[in-house]
Amino acid sequence: MTPLSPWLGPKPLLLASTSPTRRALLEGAGLPVETEAPEVDERAVEAASAGLAPADLARRLAEAKVLAVARRHPDRLVLGADQVLALGATVFHKPADADAARDQIARLAGRTHQLHAAYALAHGGAVVAAGVETASLTVRPLDERQIAAYVTCAGEARVRASVGGYQLEGLGIHLFEAVAGEHSTILGLPLLPLLAHLRADGWLRF
Repeated sequence: MTPLSPWLGPKPLLLASTSPTRRALLEGAGLPVETEAPEVDERAVEAASAGLAPADLARRLAEAKVLAVARRHPDRLVLGADQVLALGATVFHKPADADAARDQIARLAGRTHQLHAAYALAHGGAVVAAGVETASLTVRPLDERQIAAYVTCAGEARVRASVGGYQLEGLGIHLFEAVAGEHSTILGLPLLPLLAHLRADGWLRF
């Protein structure tokens, strides 16, 4: 007997992202997913959002991405997401190379930073729900040798792939002494509030 899916939508959820991590989180929750790249200039959105708090910037980016795809597919339920790493008021971006990754990790070492993960749902070409969740992560004190060893072990491709130069679900876990926040928020998609919205709007079976 084939198990029932919790998803009640007539078509799969359309994810405005090509992130394999976000897709895996949704599929792990039993949701059918299709993906489409939003093709949004994130730096332009950020420049136009000067003065916004990092959490609000994450939401603005998620909404820009979901609308870019939703306007092409007004009949679909579309999900956009984004994540902003902030150390105080300073927003970090993906490091350009291994040297930049080492610099970012050195700036985070011995300090607590925040990951602001935002989601936005759109239907009929308009945003119908959005939210932001925040996790706090404390990087342990690290010297230059330890940072260099981590970057070498992780590899340049991996440290360039994530803001802050780390992936907590991989070798990046070695960098931390404390983590406070829901795991999916840290990975870039706050599942619990997202699922609550989907459930309240009748998209889920339970």
